[in-house]
Amino acid sequence: MKTAQTQQITPELRQWIVQQAQAGHSAEAVLKSMLASGWAEEVAVEAMEATLRHHLEQRAVDQGLPPAVEVPDPSLDDSPLYLDAGDRQVCILQAMYQPRVVVFGGLLSDEECEQLIALAKPRLARSLTVAIKTGGEEVNADRTSNGMFFQRGENELVRRIEARIARLVNWPEERGEGLQVLHYRPGTEYKPHYDYFDPAEPGTPTILKRGGQRVGTVIMYLAEPDKGGGTVFPEVHLEIAPKRGNAVFFSYERAHPSTRTLHGGSPVVAGEKWIATKWLRERRFL
Repeated sequence: MKTAQTQQITPELRQWIVQQAQAGHSAEAVLKSMLASGWAEEVAVEAMEATLRHHLEQRAVDQGLPPAVEVPDPSLDDSPLYLDAGDRQVCILQAMYQPRVVVFGGLLSDEECEQLIALAKPRLARSLTVAIKTGGEEVNADRTSNGMFFQRGENELVRRIEARIARLVNWPEERGEGLQVLHYRPGTEYKPHYDYFDPAEPGTPTILKRGGQRVGTVIMYLAEPDKGGGTVFPEVHLEIAPKRGNAVFFSYERAHPSTRTLHGGSPVVAGEKWIATKWLRERRFL
């Protein structure tokens, strides 16, 4: 019998896998057939995953979608309950693969949440968004919060949180934008939007010079409103409660709605909501 060390993933095998998928056979059925033919399980699984991933990517590009890029991603292959964030164990509360959404429990301590709010308060101003027409910044009626930015690595607290995030999602710290803190009062919200920069907009080339596309987002909840204020993904009917210390991560491998990462911050009904957002870029952010 062949062994995993001698079996080769040939072009003929890849073609056969694609043909089975196009014929409507499930991944489980294809894998079972390969195992019955003497393929080692680890080789069969690797061949299927790589072949189908390449096939789907090629189909997407043929249909006019932008090419997929590498994205940050937590190490969840073995369905761990906790991940080692270096200085802290962080719980995995929920994971979705399409779109790629992971909810972290206890990413921040209560003390860290309070410290971020205290440092941010004196510097708050009406939140701006990237001006996609020019590459600058502008007030956007869809975003009614107040906010501020920390420079990357600005102080010990920010450095500690940035290092923790980098380890959790396997993405270099230098590829992150500065940490943004936002404050929402009753009635304020951020209507559903995408975090990537639309390639069709005239200001996008200017924006991309600073570090390429955004490829991932981490939203950390610093203070809980009494009602409302959840993070919603309307296309997949998902809402994440703004529990203090927890965070939601999501990534988007191409600047296109097919990623299904449309999301927003629901209106705060009662109380106040504080969050910290970290956007991750393709390359080193300047």
